[in-house]
Amino acid sequence: MLSLAEDVISSAVKKGADEAEAYAYQGLTTTVGIERGQVARSSRIIDCGLGVRAIVNKAVGFSYTNVLDDKAAVEETILRAISSARASKPDENWLGLPPKKLLGSAEGTYDSKIVELHAEDLVEVASVMLSAAEQTDKRVFPIEGGAGASYLSNAVANSNGISVFDHGTVIECSLATVANDGKNVTPVCFEFNAERKYDIDPEWVGKEAAGLAVSALKAKKVETKGSKVIFTQFALQQLLYYTLINAVKADYVQRNQSALKGKIGQRIASEAVTIYDDGLLKGGIHTGKFDAEGVPQQNTLIVEKGILRNYLYDNYTAKKEGMESTGNAARAGYLSTPSVEATNFHIMSGNKSPEKLVNEAEDGLIVYFVQGAHSSNPASGDFSVVVAPSWKIEKGGITHATKGAMVAGNIYQVLANVSAVADNERKIGQLVAPWVLVENVKVIGK
Repeated sequence: MLSLAEDVISSAVKKGADEAEAYAYQGLTTTVGIERGQVARSSRIIDCGLGVRAIVNKAVGFSYTNVLDDKAAVEETILRAISSARASKPDENWLGLPPKKLLGSAEGTYDSKIVELHAEDLVEVASVMLSAAEQTDKRVFPIEGGAGASYLSNAVANSNGISVFDHGTVIECSLATVANDGKNVTPVCFEFNAERKYDIDPEWVGKEAAGLAVSALKAKKVETKGSKVIFTQFALQQLLYYTLINAVKADYVQRNQSALKGKIGQRIASEAVTIYDDGLLKGGIHTGKFDAEGVPQQNTLIVEKGILRNYLYDNYTAKKEGMESTGNAARAGYLSTPSVEATNFHIMSGNKSPEKLVNEAEDGLIVYFVQGAHSSNPASGDFSVVVAPSWKIEKGGITHATKGAMVAGNIYQVLANVSAVADNERKIGQLVAPWVLVENVKVIGK
């Protein structure tokens, strides 16, 4: 892959590109799916491809192909990228591809055991989950889920001397359940594990997904009022992605689509909140030696005890401001040009147990999942979401599930009102976080 990328750069420059970049990708993913309580299907997907950026007179052209074993197809891809650049308008903000830099070390991202797994092994993982869920309570019905194992590799080369290769593995299992007691049917309750090494616990996933569903039976309505709310990692991930995470991306800031524009050095959250974007987090789902442009990934301080310290940059947005890239370029495989994206968005843990957090909530809610977070406004931070399922906290203990409840407000008010942070950190997609307790959240009920 790396040799191919280097050859593409050499060819593109000879054909008239002022600068050139090649991104090569190969992925192998095996999955088994659960449907209506049974292991229903298996698939094995092999995907590989090459994306080429060519720059001519500050105009950028892009082309891609998934035919890598045909030299003529690769050469045609190079020519299309150059032709696209020549047909495009020059970008006065284009200040060159990134230079070569020393890479850091990405630990805990590859496990040969995952590469060696077969579909039969994943069927066993899925079966363990199903069995655990069914044995937890007869009122539980697993509706969907599955298990998957992936090997992913990429190489980046450019005409400024970057020439890098990395590979890694991911294994995951998930289960969604509902419970039915003859009178009540719960919302969907979901649990999962995802790791870079073969270190998942399908039995725990099955039990937790079933336990959540059972505890969501006999839900009651709640009052409309300002309330203490514990947001779990699932709820936080959904809320923060469309608000805070987008707002700290430099492209959103530069397009005036971020509420945090011009607020470096200002308080945007309570002192309990410290956040890093850690592209080198050991075993992180989005950990890697380099980003989608070959720039070293790094650990960037975003919020320090409530104070905004940095935005996230790729090469283009960084050079536009005379800054250095933070290693946050990402792509949709080989099919797209880079854009700014978070890696492992890490809210630092506190020193309180989940039980202590529930006790401190006294009379409030604990929210596991939200619906409608995609309609949040990154330019203002406003959101309004359905919480399903969530549970009522009374006298410092979880009492019963709720129904028909919504939570509304502004993400920056939420962050400012964080009063305590638990110690139960886990990885959910891009987010690495514990539970957080927030004061005076607007809960809309009956």
